[in-house]
Amino acid sequence: FNARAASRAISQRDGVAAYCSAEVFGEALDSSESLRLALSRFTEGLMAQVQQAAACNAQHRLDERLARWLLMLHDRAEDDRIDLTQADIAGMLGVRRATVSEVGTVLEGKDLIQRGRGWVKVLDRDGLEKASCGCYGLMRDVMKDLKLPQPQAA
Repeated sequence: FNARAASRAISQRDGVAAYCSAEVFGEALDSSESLRLALSRFTEGLMAQVQQAAACNAQHRLDERLARWLLMLHDRAEDDRIDLTQADIAGMLGVRRATVSEVGTVLEGKDLIQRGRGWVKVLDRDGLEKASCGCYGLMRDVMKDLKLPQPQAA
């Protein structure tokens, strides 16, 4: 294992993270079949999500993509309220903050979400699923098929 990571992680929510050196991680992989299997499944799921997100970004309207992204965050949230700024959302979707504001206004006008300074609240999850593209369901099903732990919505 190379001692330097080729990437970095950015947390979108408060939480706990653990760290170990590449050497220790490599030793754990060598000694644990279940860890290798879990990592393989996770990697396959992550790659499927990356590929689907790339196709989604190229093919679907921003309102559908924003709905998908909010649903994915909601799946992992402990509450209907998600603490994120419009700038955070814009960065994740690769658009300007003003564009997120415009599209958010559309979703808010349909009573799907409510927004405030630094937060978004999911009001109508079923409606948000209908407003999203089919990529949300595909990504969720991939994780189920790989038997990965499923995040639970509040």
